[in-house]
Amino acid sequence: MYDLTGFQRDLLYVIAGLDDPHGLAIKDELENYYEKEIHHGRLYPNLDTLVEKGLVEKSQRDRRTNEYTTTRRGSREIQARAEWEAEYIDHSS
Repeated sequence: MYDLTGFQRDLLYVIAGLDDPHGLAIKDELENYYEKEIHHGRLYPNLDTLVEKGLVEKSQRDRRTNEYTTTRRGSREIQARAEWEAEYIDHSS
């Protein structure tokens, strides 16, 4: 996970958290968070990178819609990142 950009990490978290993780739902969720438009030219190449790294699996729902799900490796990476962050965040309390 250390080699992902912040945007790619956010994509991974959103995919893991959505009940229906297809391209436009992911895009909408990120636009709400970033409070600005996420262009397709930014979204889909970064999704493809997550697929290439084995963190996300891409499948076709229908002819126009792709679904994205975290792989076991992606879920492990999210958990490891949360534990690493907790080492630093928990010390501030």
